[in-house]
Amino acid sequence: MTDDQETSDSEDTAASGSATLPPHLRPQSERLQCHKSSVCSRSYFVVVMVFFHVYIINVIALLFYVHYISGQDDASPSRDAPSSDHRHQQPQQQQQQQRTESRRPPSKAEFLRDVSLTRIEGIRVSDVGHVQTVSLVPGKVHEMRTLSLKPLLFEIPGFLSDDECRVVMQLAQLKGLMESQLMVQDGQEELDKELNLSPEEIFNLLDINQDGQLQLREILTHSRVRDGIWLTPENLREIYAGLKADKDGNGLLSLEEFRLLSNDAFQRFLLQRGVKRSQLVRNSRHTWLYQGRGAHQVLQDIKTRVTRLTRLPSTLVDLSEPLQVVRYEEGGHYHAHHDSGPVYPETACTHTRLAANTSTPFETSCRYITVLFYLNSVEGGGETAFPVADNRTYDEVSLIQNDVDLLDTRRNCDKSNLRVKPTKGTAVFWYNYLSDGRGWVGEQDEYALHGGCVVTHGTKWVANKWINIDPDYQRQARYQRLVSRQPEEEEDDEGLALNSDLQSSDIHQDL
Repeated sequence: MTDDQETSDSEDTAASGSATLPPHLRPQSERLQCHKSSVCSRSYFVVVMVFFHVYIINVIALLFYVHYISGQDDASPSRDAPSSDHRHQQPQQQQQQQRTESRRPPSKAEFLRDVSLTRIEGIRVSDVGHVQTVSLVPGKVHEMRTLSLKPLLFEIPGFLSDDECRVVMQLAQLKGLMESQLMVQDGQEELDKELNLSPEEIFNLLDINQDGQLQLREILTHSRVRDGIWLTPENLREIYAGLKADKDGNGLLSLEEFRLLSNDAFQRFLLQRGVKRSQLVRNSRHTWLYQGRGAHQVLQDIKTRVTRLTRLPSTLVDLSEPLQVVRYEEGGHYHAHHDSGPVYPETACTHTRLAANTSTPFETSCRYITVLFYLNSVEGGGETAFPVADNRTYDEVSLIQNDVDLLDTRRNCDKSNLRVKPTKGTAVFWYNYLSDGRGWVGEQDEYALHGGCVVTHGTKWVANKWINIDPDYQRQARYQRLVSRQPEEEEDDEGLALNSDLQSSDIHQDL
């Protein structure tokens, strides 16, 4: 046997022998090699896991970034226009120009471009009775209590001081108060001619439940809105008998029976009989007090306080209606109503009508917020009633059932869900519209139905401050731009705000 074979055999034997040895008796070189291999495997696993987690984190970060960018894109049209797809319909060059302009400071004519209407509902009003503090005047804190959620209604005791209440009543008396309602509605005949509706069309409009017959409550609603006369079911039955309208005596009017009546048949019948003040929709006297430049300091202070309370831009408050002051004598009332009506495409807001460049026979006041001040404590009656506050549902037809009329504040005030007792200096305010979810005015809040209960003893003095905002953003923006041009032109020459003829006329009429 050669030396090479011996060497080979010895190596094989050593190899096989070492393979059978336990790990702690193996040569150091072999143990080191095994150790290095396990370390490499664990290191590779750790590196893979690190890269995997980094990848997951990057994906999550990318999703958040895309959500943030898309949220900004969705929100930007609500600031610039009421339509969510308005910006996407414009050319790319115009989009770039809009982005450039949005970074500039807003001018007077475009002050609404970045405005989002603040609502108090975003500040812990989840419970009726919840009390929060508000700072309305320097050095004083007021408490604001939630009275209802439908409508969103708050009460602020001590909003006005005794002296402020006295000054407002004196200014109203100095200005002179007028009847709040006349017997014949102004412009009603012209409106009837302009609409030119046939008896069939009027019948279908009045037939709310579309059953082919007019029930008492359907006729009552029409007469109250049209004529301003508060008829009761008993009054209506007397009119039916006097006009011989209900031929079959079932208390319902068919289309054939309705055709025999003229548009003003009810009003003529009532005029012949005579109408008492208690039969009017409202029985009070009122006046308007100007709150702008040159007005009494108390009136300006009230407007500033309202701006802080509502947290709306001061320009919106400045361009709203003047302060209305109302006096109810004993027996005075105001049946349940909405301060503002729903706005449809064919409806114009009174304050933006001129800027709308459209002609329409239908107008509403578009009062986004009502702030009501009690100027004195009433000896008896005179509560502000909210018949359907916090109801689960709202159904106009169900407001009059079984001769119980929830709208009647002379008879059924005690049946209202909520009544606010008039206390001197206290203010209550509520929203007449819901939010559209994009920072602007939405649909009418039907639960804001309210009225003034009959004053049984003494006199009742109140004041109303309405904030007028058009639910159509473009109409409101055009109106703001139209009004804001005048101060710029006048200030260059005379330093006056608004047109001098309009301004002096307003001061003369509204103190």
